[in-house]
Amino acid sequence: MESFLSWEYMPLIPPLLTLVLVIVTRKVGISLGAGIITAAFVIAGGHFGEFFQILIDSFLAIFIEDGGLNTWNAFILIFLTLLGMMTAFMNMSGGAKAFTEWALIKVKTRRGAGLITGFLGILVFIDDYFSALIVGQVAKPITDKYKISRAKLAYFVDTTASPVSVMVPISSWGAGIMGMTAPLLIGAGLDHISPFQGFMYMVPMNFYVIVSIIIMFFVIIFKFDIGPMRKQEDLAVNQGILRDQVPDMAEEDNLPVHVGSSAQALIVPILGLAITVIAAMFISGGIAAGSWTLIDMLENMMITHSLVIGGIVGFVLSLIYYFKHTKSDDNFSGRHILLGIKTGFLAMFPAMLVLTFAWMIGDLITELGTGEVLGGMVESSNLPVALIPAVIFVVACIMAMATGTSWGSFGILIPIAGEIIISLGATELLLPAIAAILAGAVFGDHCSPISDTTILSATGSGSDYIVHVVTQLPYAIVSALIALVGFVVLGYTESVVIALLSLLVCILIVYLIVKFIYRPVPNKSA
Repeated sequence: MESFLSWEYMPLIPPLLTLVLVIVTRKVGISLGAGIITAAFVIAGGHFGEFFQILIDSFLAIFIEDGGLNTWNAFILIFLTLLGMMTAFMNMSGGAKAFTEWALIKVKTRRGAGLITGFLGILVFIDDYFSALIVGQVAKPITDKYKISRAKLAYFVDTTASPVSVMVPISSWGAGIMGMTAPLLIGAGLDHISPFQGFMYMVPMNFYVIVSIIIMFFVIIFKFDIGPMRKQEDLAVNQGILRDQVPDMAEEDNLPVHVGSSAQALIVPILGLAITVIAAMFISGGIAAGSWTLIDMLENMMITHSLVIGGIVGFVLSLIYYFKHTKSDDNFSGRHILLGIKTGFLAMFPAMLVLTFAWMIGDLITELGTGEVLGGMVESSNLPVALIPAVIFVVACIMAMATGTSWGSFGILIPIAGEIIISLGATELLLPAIAAILAGAVFGDHCSPISDTTILSATGSGSDYIVHVVTQLPYAIVSALIALVGFVVLGYTESVVIALLSLLVCILIVYLIVKFIYRPVPNKSA
């Protein structure tokens, strides 16, 4: 106990305190605030003057970087505002209602609504932020109609946002990962393997992602509602309560909805947003790189700039359809334009506030060196070489959960793992170790209440942040435990095929256990 409380381990206290408070109180603002204050106090060494200055600097750093605007953070907040206003006008124009009626012609079962959401999340792979916000917006009318809880919708969205992006080379994640992997391949004497080849070799080794997506489809098809998710589904199926703790935007502000609209009033703005964002990503990447090759464009994409451009296009299109459908409707007047803008902003304000707190604590945790402490534990441990991928996976899980960032975990652990593997001469484990980092970082990102993708998945789906984290946690933990078995098997056998077979066996065991213990939530009104 004394050694844990030594100064060496103090960087672990603020993130651990935040996580514990979130779980115990389920008050994300209070928990993040406590974590921010604790982290600033530790950095200041107990000096109150420095403590207040650190708090001010950490807040300003969200918006100001190197004397200029921090466009990454600022543009995400702008995009959220645009998305909220766009959603309000799509609702008022009747587009959301018409889309639901149109979708019901194609989707006739609750399972079908879940499957469409899952496959849509896989198809929107270009960026995790984009996927987290858009998939929930598109799928919400369908899942609402079939009384799928917003918590489960958020789970579907989160399970196909970061996990799919990290598996696809033509995504904003793929390019960054290839860039981090390239120098390690050369340092390990594996220069005959290109970064792209190395990335593709790691895809079947990303066991957490593979297992979590399979389990998600099990949940959809076999109605495996376990832990807190069971309560949310019971509320949705039997009481029609789709959101726990989060009021519906349209109900809260009594937005009028035009009758007799078309599904185009929702489909066209969202398609316009999607196409514009993707086009802007590649064009901005080509301009920034001064090259139009695919890899160069992917490596230099200006993600948040593209989101804002797409958000503006989507918002303008939603306004065009709003005016088109409501110009002859006496229930609408000029004041409803201001009401739509206000409602859209207020709908997204809680998410923007939580994101601001999450960014603050993320920066403070980075300054504390929490990631380096965890990475050093791995580097200094005397472990059997075969267990290195499994141990690195566990450390990446903890690091990403504590810091709320996958990319931070990548940046710290990938070089450390490379040094360990190269120094041991076990180059055959280099790619498995990096794959373990990617898998663990996605798990931690899934389970962390201070993760931006977790917050955005809940926001896009209309779910409470903490309800989303708590309901997703059992599925994520089960997936991580199965993935851990796979990394142990991979380390000892060096066979991806045998490791994948071990995953299938574990999934089958979990399926049989869950099937024996749980029954689908009964529809008492049927």
